[in-house]
Amino acid sequence: MADLIPFDQREGSLWYDGKLIPWKDAKTHVLTHGLHYGSSVFEGERIYNGTIYKLKEHTARLFFSAEELGMTIPFTQDEISAACIAAAEAQGIKDGYIRPVAFRGSEMMAVSAQNTKIHVAIACWPWPSYFSPEEKLKGIRLDIARWRRPAADTEPVHAKAAGLYMICTISKHEAEAKGYADAMMLDYRGLVAEATGANIFFVKDGTLHTPIPDCFLNGLTRQSVIAIAKEHQIPVVERHIKPEEMSEFSECFLTGSAAEVTPVSEIGPYRFKPGKLTEMLMNAYADEVRGVKVPA
Repeated sequence: MADLIPFDQREGSLWYDGKLIPWKDAKTHVLTHGLHYGSSVFEGERIYNGTIYKLKEHTARLFFSAEELGMTIPFTQDEISAACIAAAEAQGIKDGYIRPVAFRGSEMMAVSAQNTKIHVAIACWPWPSYFSPEEKLKGIRLDIARWRRPAADTEPVHAKAAGLYMICTISKHEAEAKGYADAMMLDYRGLVAEATGANIFFVKDGTLHTPIPDCFLNGLTRQSVIAIAKEHQIPVVERHIKPEEMSEFSECFLTGSAAEVTPVSEIGPYRFKPGKLTEMLMNAYADEVRGVKVPA
C-alpha cells in the first residue's frame, strides 16, 4: 500500500526551490536550521477532482506564517500557487494531499540565523480520509491531552509553524497508546481549544458552538464549515467553552484539511452521538470541495 512507503522513498517528482526534481533527490543537510530550531512553516492542502481547495487562501497563510517567523519566502504567492499545481500534475494526482513547506537552511547554526537561505519544497501524494470511513461513521474517540495550547503572547500561535506541533505529536501518540484516535487540547486558561490537528465544533439544540481561535489556528476548513452552516440558517456561536460544558452538547465534530468533517463520539468522560446536523455538514462540505452546488 502507498501509505506504507516511507516518504523519502517514494517515486516521481516534487517542487524544490523553483523547479521540479526527482522525489528521492530532495535532500537537506542535518544541520538545517529548520530541523534544530523549528524555523519552518507549512500548509496542508487537499486536491479534489484535480482542483486544490482554497489554494489561494492556503498560499496566503503560508506567507503570513513565514512573515510571523521573520522569514521572507523568495517567490511570489502566484509562483507558489502555480508550483502547488505543478507538483500535483507531476505526480498525476487528482485526489490527494499537498504539502508546501518553507524553512531556514544550513548557512548558520545558532538561534540567530538572519543569513540563512529560505528554502521552499512542495510535495503531493495520495491520501484518503485522515480517519477511516468506519471510524467516521460511528464517531472517533478523543482523549483529553495533558499539554495545553499556549497563550498568544508566548508563541506565534496564528502561524502554521512546525514548532507549534510538537505538543500535538506528543498528545496524539499518548492518545493512540490508550486506544483513542486523537486528543482534544485545552488552552492555557483551561478552556476547550482544538484537537491535535483540527478545530472542534459542538451542537446544542440545533446551534453550533465552537471555541474562539484566539490562541490557535482559525482553520480554513473551520471557516468553510461556518459559512456552510450560515448558508443553511444554522446558528453559529463562537465563544469560550469550559470543559464541563461538554456534558450539555449532543453532537461533536472536528474540521481540518486532513480531517475534513469528522464526527466525534467521545472526549474523555463526555459522550456524543453523531447526528443529522453533523451528517448534513459533512456531506455539504464534501459537495463544496468537489464543486457540487447544492441549494441551501
